[in-house]
Amino acid sequence: MAELFSILFVVILLAAILLFIASRKTREQTGLPFNARMVYSDSGAWEKVEKPLFSRRYLLTGKPDYMIEDNGATIPIEVKPNRVSSAPRESDVMQLAAYALLIEESFGAKPPHGLLKYRDAVFRVDFTDELRGQLIDLMEAMRGDLEAQDVARSHAEPPRCFGCGYREDCGQSF
Repeated sequence: MAELFSILFVVILLAAILLFIASRKTREQTGLPFNARMVYSDSGAWEKVEKPLFSRRYLLTGKPDYMIEDNGATIPIEVKPNRVSSAPRESDVMQLAAYALLIEESFGAKPPHGLLKYRDAVFRVDFTDELRGQLIDLMEAMRGDLEAQDVARSHAEPPRCFGCGYREDCGQSF
């Protein structure tokens, strides 16, 4: 009987080791820091519905996919599971920068960086003063466009143009 328990113990121990190795490998693939703690999720998987972040100063609201706490800093994470690229898209960087601005306004501390998770890569985006300035300039331009009678469309990204719901009616499409 003792021999059976010994064999069972060894099997359980090996299974635990294999699960630990698999979970560590999966964690490495996510690009998330090992000591980070999840503090927010917009995935719908949690029972608690998280409220959007809001900035009165910038009249901006948004919900990052995730926020983690890493060494006392709140880090936004945006997940684009169908996106494949060797570099992050500018629009995704600006979206992540907007979340950084919202975190700074909501919690009083600017995140040092954020993470963009594409299907095949994780990009770390540092939140510099230059990026913040670009975001604020972009928001001002967008608010100006709200007042305009006619706004020129951007066709710099053909995949977005091909997926556009107005493509059939657009005289500028590819």
